[in-house]
Amino acid sequence: MKKSIGERIKRNEDPRLLTGRALFVDDVQLAGMLHAAFLRSDYAHARIKGIDASAAREHPGVVAVFTAEDMGEDWAPGPSNVAPPPGDVVFHSRTHVPLAKDKVRYVGEPIAVVVAESRYIAEDAVEDIFVDLEMLDVVADLETALDPDAPLVHDDLDSNLAAHLIQDKGDYQAARATADVIVTRKIDIDRGAAAAMENRGVVADWDEKGQQLTVWDTTQAPIPIRNGLAARHGLSQSQVRVIAPFIGGGFGPKILLHYPEEIMIPWISIQLCKPIKWIEDRRENFHATTQERRQVHEAEMLLTREGKILGVSHTFLHDTGAYDPYGLTIPLNTQSHATGGYHVPNYHSEVKVAFTNKMITTPVRGAGRPQGIFLVERLLDIAAKELEMDPVEIRKLNFIPSEAFPYEREIIDQAFSPLIFDSGNYQPVMDKAVETIGYHHFINEEQPRLQAEGKHVGIGITPFVETTGVGPYEGARINIEPSGKINVATGVGTQGQGHFTSFAQIVADQLGVDVGDVNLVTGDSTEFHWGTGTFASRGAVVAANAINASAKIVREKVLKLASKILEAPEEELELEDGYVRVADIPRMSISLGDLAAEANPLRGAVEPGTEPGLEATAYFGPQYGAAAFGVHAMIIEVDPETMMIDIKRYVVAEDCGTILNPLILEGQIHGGVAMGIGNAYFEQLIYDENAQLLNASLADYLVPTACEIPTIEVEHLETRSPLNPLGTKGVGEAGTIPVPSLFAQAIENAFPDHDFEILEMPLSPNKLFEILHKKEVGQ
Repeated sequence: MKKSIGERIKRNEDPRLLTGRALFVDDVQLAGMLHAAFLRSDYAHARIKGIDASAAREHPGVVAVFTAEDMGEDWAPGPSNVAPPPGDVVFHSRTHVPLAKDKVRYVGEPIAVVVAESRYIAEDAVEDIFVDLEMLDVVADLETALDPDAPLVHDDLDSNLAAHLIQDKGDYQAARATADVIVTRKIDIDRGAAAAMENRGVVADWDEKGQQLTVWDTTQAPIPIRNGLAARHGLSQSQVRVIAPFIGGGFGPKILLHYPEEIMIPWISIQLCKPIKWIEDRRENFHATTQERRQVHEAEMLLTREGKILGVSHTFLHDTGAYDPYGLTIPLNTQSHATGGYHVPNYHSEVKVAFTNKMITTPVRGAGRPQGIFLVERLLDIAAKELEMDPVEIRKLNFIPSEAFPYEREIIDQAFSPLIFDSGNYQPVMDKAVETIGYHHFINEEQPRLQAEGKHVGIGITPFVETTGVGPYEGARINIEPSGKINVATGVGTQGQGHFTSFAQIVADQLGVDVGDVNLVTGDSTEFHWGTGTFASRGAVVAANAINASAKIVREKVLKLASKILEAPEEELELEDGYVRVADIPRMSISLGDLAAEANPLRGAVEPGTEPGLEATAYFGPQYGAAAFGVHAMIIEVDPETMMIDIKRYVVAEDCGTILNPLILEGQIHGGVAMGIGNAYFEQLIYDENAQLLNASLADYLVPTACEIPTIEVEHLETRSPLNPLGTKGVGEAGTIPVPSLFAQAIENAFPDHDFEILEMPLSPNKLFEILHKKEVGQ
């Protein structure tokens, strides 16, 4: 039977999604279900003097209204998602609360919740709640948040410093004394939203008689949500079932444990013994779903006159928002990627994390990696200009050589483990991108010709590295039914990654069946009890290898039992088309379904130690994360009047280890690039001096449409990871990470007569106009 791993198999979940037969949280309808709406703060920083909910409670159709005071002893801050790293690190953990009690700390923070017979009634009744607020000074500017006289977001702290961490490799100051070229720049990166197609939602149903809590949640981490809810409500984990059905995009913010709504909706269901539904609207999504990217760097690169990098240094501020439940994950990722795929012998990085009166910061696709790559690639572009070197050649000169892997960075990563790149061969990936985009032909022939016609055309080519597949572990259970169908259960959820297909391909290859005969269940804590979640480009690394391990054990059981029944040695058996056959005597065979029935006798005796059924559970956890690599290349034309960008060609050369399904892989890259284009040129959350979000709608927050997304050409190269049996590396965030750097390089290249530098992201047509205009008038 032909192997399916590596084949372009169409996603078998798509018919359900395209015909409206897939279950999303808002599809859940339960008898007697009530609906919740939240009263959220309109102010970024204020003291709560009093709340009068009496009018809301009397509103027709309202069942209950809850404030923090109504929760009594059940009110408590949420858990810390990620503990600080060990060692000499300053870290002040301040986690978000279910409902604001004494102060509100960001616009959108929930103050009260109304439960009513319909969402419409609940929304109307929210307007009847009166909150007496004392306005407080606001911390809106990251660069002044740590000033001695700045207002305090958390009154029990001496300042707004949330964390302070320094990482060093080598001797940076000694290297600086010998450098021929020193490039120093300030880099400014602002916030953006994930803007998933499906907003967040929670449905909770407490069965008083059965003492069972069932929760449907748009979460990327259903099992940790189950564990947290069980602990919070004094229940055993077996009394809580969390289901993450199909989710219309996760992108990171749906990992957070636990959002206020994830705490309140189950709690209310237990109080009222009624099913409760809450679905986030788009305005809420802008104010109440976590965001990312805001950092300000003072950065420096040291080089020899030949273009070899001697060192990189950056001191930066990271905006964590009003709370810091996600610890140092994002700034650690930035530190881990600020040297890119280059050999950098000396490195210094210092980060200060600041509390501000803005929405909480947690990972958004890329999770600190785009900032690090933007920093190193911008510095290298500037160095190439100063040294009059080709931007491709200076990068090739500094790539980590293939013989240096595994390559130790000598700093820690987001998992607090030594940062090690497991494998790679970077130069062929760059060469493939250069060849596919026609780099030399463009700069030598096409660009001069088009510029002579008055067109502003430019090319960019940017490599990146992505740490993927972080632990700790995932697991899977596989069993064969008497029908011959294969059931697979795993704890990870799915938000569009094609798990139902790529995971099925792994099982199909191990057991010799068609992909369509494999039924997968994901994200249901009752079907599988242990796991961490879908994030950090880890599905194809951690979950896939757990499934592979489980399938191997089932295969061993199949061969052992078939050997006994067919009276043939195991090594002479083969699995193909749902049968076990003796390789040179095909008529001697038994179907997997019949074998499964034989493995589960209903009468008679069995040998001692026999396990019934053809079933296995296995887990996989990597020693450390696998490092993927890629290069993006782009040709653009810029309209000098409107500053709109027309992407003429877009090429991605990607090395993510073994490819499970090229079709799904390319879809992941396409989606990532689309998000990266938004991060680079359209999507910026604009806050004013009072930390009020000024563009909290899709009319004002510009998400790219199909008109802005080009045809994306993808080239595949494979350097297997030695860290897992499948040899896979992650790819979920790869499309997003280098795009801002690529845009900056291509735009500068399109205006060779304008001596300007792009040192901020996101850009926009208006911002690009301002940058060029300031340069023209000498500002």
